[in-house]
Amino acid sequence: MADTQTKEPQNQSQIEDFERLGPATLGPWTSHIWRQDPRHMCFLLSRYKFVAKLLAGKASVLEVGCGDAVGTPIVLQTVGMVHGIDFEPLVLNEAMERFRKDGIARASFSIHDVTSKPPPGRFDAAFSLDVIEHIPAKLEDIFIDNICAALGAQAVLIVGTPNITANEYASPASKAGHINLKSAESLHRTLTRRFHNVFNFGMNDEVVHTGYSPMAHYLLAVAVGLKDA
Repeated sequence: MADTQTKEPQNQSQIEDFERLGPATLGPWTSHIWRQDPRHMCFLLSRYKFVAKLLAGKASVLEVGCGDAVGTPIVLQTVGMVHGIDFEPLVLNEAMERFRKDGIARASFSIHDVTSKPPPGRFDAAFSLDVIEHIPAKLEDIFIDNICAALGAQAVLIVGTPNITANEYASPASKAGHINLKSAESLHRTLTRRFHNVFNFGMNDEVVHTGYSPMAHYLLAVAVGLKDA
């Protein structure tokens, strides 16, 4: 039992969970976001909610470039399991330890550079948020091909990335790291090379829409119908 009784009985379980588990923690990337621009957390987590809704019911999902995996538990609410890969050991090792302490099951992680070789395993779906803009253009096709190598024929791939039209409003740090920004049209071309059908969406703040793509701050593409390599 908790040492403290809440004034509202319906909140007692929350106090007990806090005393048993302690405060929830964030990883390095999202801790920085929370301290420097907390409203960006709303935008970030909304992208994961979009993924969770579209991939609901999938048994196995690959997250490419999971970072510190702050949004992975949102996807785990609707799918069987998520395997996250990232090439940054410092961030991924922290995520693995955090998930272990929090007792989050059905998630696994491995350090992997998807521009070097395909991820291990076979998945019903994959998603990659805020990654492709960091991939050199000359490696972009390899990046997509290696993801596709881990997907079944009926799998879904969701890719999210900042819109090139929003780059003029980006911070200097973002501009330095975003070396391969996309428009809705170029993202569509990138994915239609390997998929029969690609559906484009725009996103402004937390709102996903099908409006005029140059005015979208963020782009989301849903690719289905894998072509033969």
